This record gives sequence, C-alpha cells and structure tokens, in this order.
Amino acid sequence: MSMNRTTTDVPASRKVILVTGASSGIGEAVAARLVREGHQVVAGARRTDRLAALAERTAQTAARSGGGLHPVRVDVTDRDDVGAFVEDARDRFGRVDVLVSNAGVMPLSRLDALLVEEWDRMIDVNVRGLLHGIAAALPVFTAQGGGHFVTVASIGAHEVVPTAAVYCGTKYAAWAITDGLRQECDPSIRVTTISPGVVASELADSITDPGAAQAMQTYRAHAIDPDAIAGALSYALAQPADVDVNEIVVRPVRQR
Repeated sequence: MSMNRTTTDVPASRKVILVTGASSGIGEAVAARLVREGHQVVAGARRTDRLAALAERTAQTAARSGGGLHPVRVDVTDRDDVGAFVEDARDRFGRVDVLVSNAGVMPLSRLDALLVEEWDRMIDVNVRGLLHGIAAALPVFTAQGGGHFVTVASIGAHEVVPTAAVYCGTKYAAWAITDGLRQECDPSIRVTTISPGVVASELADSITDPGAAQAMQTYRAHAIDPDAIAGALSYALAQPADVDVNEIVVRPVRQR
C-alpha cells in the first residue's frame, strides 16, 4: 500500500476522512457522498479495481466540490496494513479528521452448521478490523488534539435472530467497543456508531448456508439505499465540535 507522499493542503472547513470497506455498499456510498460535500476521502478496501472505478466515477464531482477520492488497498485484518493506511494519509494531508470503520462481512448460518472458518472471518473483519483502526488512529487524534471515530455497526448490535448469532455477536462487540472508546476518549475526540437496518448491499452474497440464504431473501425484501446511511453519517460529521452524535439507527420503515 502506498500514497503520494507530497503534502496536500486541506482547508480547515473540509475534512480528511478515511473509509474502510469502500469498494461497495455503504462504504462506497459514504465515500461518494463525502466527496460531493468537498472532503478529501481516502477510500480503503482490498478490491482495488472497484476503488479505481469509484475514483473515476467521482472525478467530475470532486472537481466541482473541491474534494477528492484517493483509492488505497487495505486489509483491515492486517494491523500493519491499517497502521500504514492511517499513517500515509496523515503524511499526505498533514492530519486525519475522521476514521469510518465500515468494513464488514456477514456469512450467516445456524450454529449447528459449524461453519467455524466463517465465524473466524467475521471476528477478524468485524471486530479485529475495528480494533486495528482504533489502534492506528487514536494516537494520531490524541496528538493532533481532535478527531472523529465512526463505526458502522448494525441493527444486529441490538437484536439477535436465528442464523445471525455470530454476526450479531460481532456487531454487538463493535457497538460495545465503540461506546467504551467514547467514554474513555478526551472530549476533543468524537465517537459515533451508525446502526443500519436492511440496506441494499453485497453483504448477503457471502452467505454459503442454503437455509440462511433463503431466509435472507425474504428478510431483505424491503432494503433501503446505502445513501440513506451515508446521509446519516454526514449529519453526524457536520455537527459543531461541542456536539457528539453517539448513535444513529437507520432502517426501512417496513423493518419493525
């Protein structure tokens, strides 16, 4: 992973925002929206071809808004990779204002299916990936006297349904870790959790268990556009420095 080391000045009215899992779904929508709003977005994911396509699609928008999208390959399960992701952004822009920890996977299955490797993958991405981001960004935010952590959790952090025990466990862990971070952080550092309900995305494509896949087709019948989540996140970022939006739950009106 590498970024251009030439320092780029960013006006104080605009933010330097790092987004993981930016190659599709919510992460892609968040990155695109923040570029439209004039921010410098470092879009991280493993699928560099998707990131390159996103950079191309947002190029004209960036030219009009004064923002920019900078694609960077990052694997959130690799602590060194995440550390370099944050460090390179700070070196390029002189600061990091926001880390959006969005990368996540959701291969649902019943526990008795014993898909242990898939459980491990959810723990690695959804929990360890979040912790790696905190470990990389917290010293930067502390040194510069401010910053904003945003965790994209899930409605699964608040409820458990059959086939989702491990996934909900990882998302509850993400919620708990993020709220603990909020309580421990200096007040100059803001902390927000976004908990989406059913959103149109590729998350369900990773489900290999036939029963879980069939149930998910019905469950996802009324999915909302990922830009709805991007809008909620944008709202949290736009608040005055003395306002900390701790959590937002966004779901389809038909998801009760």
